[in-house]
Amino acid sequence: MSPEMERFNRILRRHAEEKPHAIALWGDQSMLDYATLYTEVMARRQRLRDGNIKVVALALDNGVEAMLWDLAALFEGLTCLTLPPFFSAAQRSHCLEQSQAEVVIAFPELESELQASGYAHTGEFWRRTFKGPNRMPEGTAKLTFTSGTTGTPKGVCLSAESILQVARELELASRPSHPQHHLALLPLAILLENIGCYAALYAGATLSLPSQKTLGIQGASGVDVPRLLGFLASRTPQSLILVPQLLLMLVSAAEQKGFNPQHLRFAAVGGARVAEDLLHRAQRVGLPVFEGYGLSECASVVCLNRPQACRPGSVGRPLPHVQIRLADDGEVLIKGSTLLGYLGDAPHTDQWWPSGDLGEFDAEGYLYLKGRKKHQFVTSFGRNVNPEWVEAELTQRRHIAQAFVYGEAMPHNHALLWPHRPDCPDEQLAAAVAKANEALPDYAQVHRWTRLDQPFTPANGLLTANGRPRRDAIVEQYRAQLSESAFPEDTAS
Repeated sequence: MSPEMERFNRILRRHAEEKPHAIALWGDQSMLDYATLYTEVMARRQRLRDGNIKVVALALDNGVEAMLWDLAALFEGLTCLTLPPFFSAAQRSHCLEQSQAEVVIAFPELESELQASGYAHTGEFWRRTFKGPNRMPEGTAKLTFTSGTTGTPKGVCLSAESILQVARELELASRPSHPQHHLALLPLAILLENIGCYAALYAGATLSLPSQKTLGIQGASGVDVPRLLGFLASRTPQSLILVPQLLLMLVSAAEQKGFNPQHLRFAAVGGARVAEDLLHRAQRVGLPVFEGYGLSECASVVCLNRPQACRPGSVGRPLPHVQIRLADDGEVLIKGSTLLGYLGDAPHTDQWWPSGDLGEFDAEGYLYLKGRKKHQFVTSFGRNVNPEWVEAELTQRRHIAQAFVYGEAMPHNHALLWPHRPDCPDEQLAAAVAKANEALPDYAQVHRWTRLDQPFTPANGLLTANGRPRRDAIVEQYRAQLSESAFPEDTAS
């Protein structure tokens, strides 16, 4: 075992000995205390060891079983691949084939899909034998697939040392708030949530693992808001990990007295840019929100705001385990807890990882992100604009669900907009655009906008499986609307 693994194992064993009856895992129906947790993980380790395998894939919804198998694979020194529930069947098949996962632990509903991929059901596992060279870097504990900008996911290979180091730093960062009940809202296949769960176990807290169905979350972006709010009211968690859209839902509900955040002590938000206005709204309703920043290639979180060190609008200061510097063009470069390599590629050997994100530091070491380097466009006035910055300001208002901003070589920036509700009048969209513009400098403001007749989705090829816009495809499909010639010289709409 690596030193970090030994430490995590020792801490869980100590919890089992010193607080054996404290609730460790809480699923839809079942609960496990820390003594039972440790015993069950060790038993599952033995079952995996008897199988003489190297790679295990989990295709399970969040729950007690998913966490037990995840921990068993970690401590047994296997490579664990957790498949996101929002991946398509083709993407899941690709991940299994590329990872050469000999064992899959899955929903019964995936039976025909696994059989089509060459797996046979033996006992509690689905099994398949692979031939050919191992494509995994030595020491890979966690294999996480990012859907990126194409439909073919890319495998990021991480060591146990890296992911557990990040989990420990997250626990230390949240410790002043002393959260003792963490609820996993995001799928365990999301690396940030997976590591957040480890952090909760480091702390000896209760870890709630309701299924996505129980929470009312479907796919990558569908949410039954009343169901989610009802569940949060019944469980009263003290810590959460949120993406910006979930934060927006909770803030809006709290503003309308539909959600009481008084029990929350620490809510980390990341995964995409968060509008500063939304963070201030969260503060006003009493949501203790701390924005952070990370990427899969660096084992998730590298920067985080935290109690007594929080600056809204920034992503916080670097965590102690990493170093961050800026390249000459402003790109964020990261050293520490970097990936072992991409699956099938040569091992990663450079000390510094080029994030692809643009940023700047203030005088006190807080990092401010300016968007993705490759997405930046240049207006006909020679101004550099990162569309993600503008899109975040638009979509974190009350009426705009999706926004795409474009202005390459144009004098006016143009936004494609999809509302939260079909009956939303154009006047409300216009007001939301005007409000967003107040937070933007002139060169980044939206000068023209078009209301879409359908949303961006993975099905129509305009969204990746994890919810990011396919920018080239959107520009190609809406080229006529985005063209400057689509508007008379002296009008905007």
